[in-house]
Amino acid sequence: MKNKIIKYIDLFCGIGGFRVAIERVSKRYGLKSKCVFSSDIDKECQRAYQANFGETPFGDIKMINENKIPYHDLLMAGFPCQPFSIIGNGKGFEDIRGTLFFEIARILKAKKPRAFLLENVKQLKGHQKGYTLERIMETLRSLGYYCDYKILNALEFGLPQKRERIFIVGFLENVPFYWPNGGKPMKPLTQILEKNVSKKHFVSDYVRKKRLAKKNSNLSPSIWHENKAGHIGIYPFSCALRANASHNYLLVDGIRRLTPREMMRLQGFPDSFKIVCAYGQTRKQAGNAVPVPVVEVVLAQIFDALEITPRHIAHREPRNNSNLKILEVSK
Repeated sequence: MKNKIIKYIDLFCGIGGFRVAIERVSKRYGLKSKCVFSSDIDKECQRAYQANFGETPFGDIKMINENKIPYHDLLMAGFPCQPFSIIGNGKGFEDIRGTLFFEIARILKAKKPRAFLLENVKQLKGHQKGYTLERIMETLRSLGYYCDYKILNALEFGLPQKRERIFIVGFLENVPFYWPNGGKPMKPLTQILEKNVSKKHFVSDYVRKKRLAKKNSNLSPSIWHENKAGHIGIYPFSCALRANASHNYLLVDGIRRLTPREMMRLQGFPDSFKIVCAYGQTRKQAGNAVPVPVVEVVLAQIFDALEITPRHIAHREPRNNSNLKILEVSK
């Protein structure tokens, strides 16, 4: 595949985390990649995507004729997670958003890209005692794909954010795919947090004193996390960013909210990424985004499996029997 342009589509693209990742990987390994189609129904996400990539994603994927989507080598999608999330109502396929997975299946059936990469919340694995994920995997295998999944934590890939997400990969050929091992040192919060933060991000004296009354700590910098039960955790990293959590869900040193740039950094977006939406929308976008460095390492392994990666830099992850995935396909 020397000098070949890797064509991909970016479904439920949000603000473009998958695209940032694939552009980074392509550049790092001297490859060429091109997005031939992107889609997201959220107007504010479309606005952010356009500002950063120069194109506006198509809207509702249900209204897109799959035959009009360009052929591509790779399909990427962070399909809506609310139906499977502990924060959502957990209805899964009973929720109309849950059926959006089948829009991905519809496109895979029509276009048969060589590979795909999907992302969702880790709760998908145990949803309805595993039935939901089993149905997803059966659907993908019935389309002729060899598939596998794994839960990866952004903390293991350099980000100071405990963010566990399930990733699903699939290939038309039974290639040797190896999940990345992680173990990368965590970037300290000092490299994430901004200085001279505006007063508008600081909580009221009432909220600050209420937090301090529950718990106090000398750990700084730290991010204070309040769970749904009201318990406070204090860590040298962030708990997972969430789109619909309370405004005081995460507080830096217990006294202020994260800034838009800090939220983007926690997801691995570069400082060159343009933030063009209001605070509330940016907070929602960051909470729904994929952790870019995790997507990068998975994509690198996909490229390796497809023998796209130049030979002299292939097999970056140690290859051993415990990490080898034998992917199955329905007969």
